[in-house]
Amino acid sequence: MKKLFTFFACVLFAHAVKANVAASFAMAAMQQDTNVTAPELQAPVSIYNNVIFKRRLDSIQKEVPLDYNGYVQAYIDLYSRRKDDMGRMLGLSRYYFPIYEKAFADAGIPDEIKYLSIVESALNPNAISKVGAAGPWQFMSETAKIYGLAMTEYVDERRDPVQASNAAAAYLKDAYLQFGDWLLAIASYNCGKSNVEHALERTGAHDYWSIRDQLPPETRGYVPAFIAVNYVMKYHRIHYITPQTASLAILTDTVMVNKFVSLSRVAQALGMPLKDLSTLNPSYRQQIVNGSANNLRKIVVPKMDKQQNDIVHTAINDITAPVRPLRPMQYAMIAPPPPVTPARPMMPARAVQQAVVTNGAPPVAPTTHVTKKGETMASIATMYNVKVEQVMQWNKQLGSNANLPLLPGLTVNIGNS
Repeated sequence: MKKLFTFFACVLFAHAVKANVAASFAMAAMQQDTNVTAPELQAPVSIYNNVIFKRRLDSIQKEVPLDYNGYVQAYIDLYSRRKDDMGRMLGLSRYYFPIYEKAFADAGIPDEIKYLSIVESALNPNAISKVGAAGPWQFMSETAKIYGLAMTEYVDERRDPVQASNAAAAYLKDAYLQFGDWLLAIASYNCGKSNVEHALERTGAHDYWSIRDQLPPETRGYVPAFIAVNYVMKYHRIHYITPQTASLAILTDTVMVNKFVSLSRVAQALGMPLKDLSTLNPSYRQQIVNGSANNLRKIVVPKMDKQQNDIVHTAINDITAPVRPLRPMQYAMIAPPPPVTPARPMMPARAVQQAVVTNGAPPVAPTTHVTKKGETMASIATMYNVKVEQVMQWNKQLGSNANLPLLPGLTVNIGNS
């Protein structure tokens, strides 16, 4: 299964890779070439980055290890610079992630693996690689058949978010049962189980990082990219990435049909653009729903009231009757969450004169503290006679463990939020 994540790298590091990329990471293209080999990315990791980014990843880690190193840092840098693209992902995720979460919960797959779909397809159900992998989870046709996805003249279930997510969950579950490690299971999703198995045999190791150099070049960046996407999606505000509105209906209904009907007729009955209805139903290759008495097909539509429901069912049941929608359909698009004002840049201590009062506590004269060996946020709070919760609020970038020793030389804000 060839992946979209490599495109990120080629945009930023085009001087390192000669690739013919026909589409941008954005979802503008209906067909995208995802078969691009990325250079191996590794960024230098300073003591400061090692503390800050590792703490942040540790604080969001659940079941899947979110290890931190220079390879992960390189992809964090890469994704965090592409603010518009990641803003689109945040908007689209409000529609797609509930679908993925249900499929993964039903199969016992860790919820955080849903972020892998961003690495795979940029949440584009119409993404297609040069070698033929398709859909939000980028299934090759052979693998798709193994996991029960139908591909016919009329339908390609690899593009169906629900069906493809169920298949992806089944694959990942099989891979985890085989390897006993989620990062290895994720790596196998990119390069195949046999490649991972052979790398384990050659090295005698049991974890991804130990066999990384034995895997195909693309897979060496695939797992770091997955970890980086977890980070950027969780900490997007810190990097001034703003969620964008997605042109998808936030509330939907499902209409089951037992005959052939065109999506254009249903769109006309709903009074909505065909492209918006097609986005909700990406698996129909010819924009024709091939329902039958023995094989009902579903059409996902925006939430309908009774009158709209009657009009749609009339249009479907009598395909010769003219369609006269009651009115153009109004439906709520997926809007981004309310904006949060970004934290103010840290002010130099010498420029701060005004005392800060928090939660009725005595005034705190804003200043900064440079850590020494063995100090924690709790010990620093005691030193300055402030509450440890205040110190943690002023220094969110240092993590959520007040008793974890800090590295020497870090700047801790006192009174500066």
